Amino acid sequence: MPHFQVEYSGNLEGKIDMGGLCECIRATAAGIETFPMPGIRVRATCVDHYAIADGNPEHGFIDISIRLRAGRSEDVKQVATHRMFEAVKAYLAPALAQHSIALSLEMRDIDPELSPKTGTIRDHLAATTQET
Repeated sequence: MPHFQVEYSGNLEGKIDMGGLCECIRATAAGIETFPMPGIRVRATCVDHYAIADGNPEHGFIDISIRLRAGRSEDVKQVATHRMFEAVKAYLAPALAQHSIALSLEMRDIDPELSPKTGTIRDHLAATTQET
């Protein structure tokens, strides 16, 4: 049940394909064993009100938060964090070269005792696999 939450400054609208960034994150995560594919959720939220550094309205930001059910070793989480950050950085390289953007990423554990879950995505994935 890894959740990837992207927050970005509104001044990046039109400068970055956020749908493409979400797909980059999803596809990268799906290729990393740490992140169970059926549980991957990626969403992006535009932030309209923000203030950055010296107040120059040209500055922008992208902050990615990864929430992951607890239980993985620190080494596994560190490798996954590094792979995700490098993939995002590569996707954003053209925008980072042209615009003033702060990029950050953080992974946090979710306490399974305090985060009940239910859903049918796995059931539907299994049904789709059986039909083909």
